[in-house]
Amino acid sequence: MGLQKLLKIVAAVVGLLSIAFLVTIISTGDDAIKAADGAASVGAYMYVAYFILAAAVVSVVFFTLSNLISNAASLKNTLIAIGAFTLLALICYFIFASGVETMLKDGTMLSVAQSKLVGAGLYLFYSLAFVAGGTMLFFGVKKSLNK
Repeated sequence: MGLQKLLKIVAAVVGLLSIAFLVTIISTGDDAIKAADGAASVGAYMYVAYFILAAAVVSVVFFTLSNLISNAASLKNTLIAIGAFTLLALICYFIFASGVETMLKDGTMLSVAQSKLVGAGLYLFYSLAFVAGGTMLFFGVKKSLNK
């Protein structure tokens, strides 16, 4: 049995178990969970969910790294993309973002560093959205002109 087939079977079993767990949690009801009647069962399901998430992350990282190590061109392109993303993030943080100490609605204070980090995240999101939109527009126009 190939690894691909085994992984498909494991993914199907995990999917079916997830559906069963979801139905069980939903049937427990919000009121019972808030009253702590179903808290133990929901807590157990949460640990199962954490385990499945960890297994998924480990398997994705393992297969991605094994694929990158075996393919030098793919590794080079991946490192270039990570470098470009990091450069853009640094530009957004050090050049565009500014931090201002702000009072929040719950009475706590947002520090200058936290405010600058939030601003940098927003600028990074806007930059990536602009790049994605520009790329789609460029290739859409290019494709329509080639027809």
